[in-house]
Amino acid sequence: MSRRTWAWVRNVGGAAVIGVLLWRLGTGPFLDGVRTVDGRALLIATVIAMGTTVCCAWRWSVVVQGLGVGLPMRQAVASYYRSQFLNSTLPGGVLGDVHRAVRHGREAGDLPRGARAVVWDRVSGQLVQLVLTVLVLLALPSPVRSSVPVVGALVVGGLVVVVLGCRALMHHGAARWTRMVRTAASDLRTGLLARRAWPVILVASSLAVFGHVLTFLVAARTVGSTSSTLQLVPLALLVLVAMGIPANVAGWGPREGVAAWAFAAAGLGASEGVATAVVYGVMVFVASLPGAVVLLVGMRRPAHA
Repeated sequence: MSRRTWAWVRNVGGAAVIGVLLWRLGTGPFLDGVRTVDGRALLIATVIAMGTTVCCAWRWSVVVQGLGVGLPMRQAVASYYRSQFLNSTLPGGVLGDVHRAVRHGREAGDLPRGARAVVWDRVSGQLVQLVLTVLVLLALPSPVRSSVPVVGALVVGGLVVVVLGCRALMHHGAARWTRMVRTAASDLRTGLLARRAWPVILVASSLAVFGHVLTFLVAARTVGSTSSTLQLVPLALLVLVAMGIPANVAGWGPREGVAAWAFAAAGLGASEGVATAVVYGVMVFVASLPGAVVLLVGMRRPAHA
């Protein structure tokens, strides 16, 4: 499948999810979500986003330092804000990270390392989020609690297969694949698993996940949800995992679809789930607006130069 075809499929996938929700639930949940957003919720989301953005930038700066393409913390925060704004406004939900990788790679004079650093930054963050999600789903009641052990076993089995496959490629694969595997192994040792790196990655990623969950809880309260926090936290984590699927339209699609299913399965109603996801989407977009300022400033600097 070509890149253009895959990009088209991703966008259509996100739009299709929204279309199905509109067909089944109507426009009510979407309009309710937009109407209930208030200044208080947006202010809280903006403050929380400051913390999560700093945590993510901290993680990224540690990874790039390990890979030998260091990045000042101030620049990392600005770049992360810019990438979040682009992710929340452009199709696919990853173009901001692509921009971040290319720009930093060019500024550092090593585009491959810069790109790999962003990939490992995203992978490490989502891996920590996935582990936390599994632990919470095992500990708290949720619609998927009975399935979590099976899914966890499948994931572990898949990781074992990947590791064994990489070892086989290193010894018996083609030269190109061998180089790729050796490069990845070196990146893991120096960028993620180094003694000075992995504690920061773990703490920063965990704090970022906590901030995203807290934002989702604020969104749920904004739409009038009276469910307990212990009931909402597993649902929030499921929605956050869905947001990592690169098949959306500026962040919209899988988030609303999984929210509708999870809330309905928990007995809270699909409409409440969609409305909460809509409020969350609006809050995240507003909280990312400082990234628009960073983008505009960055566009003006080359002209002056």
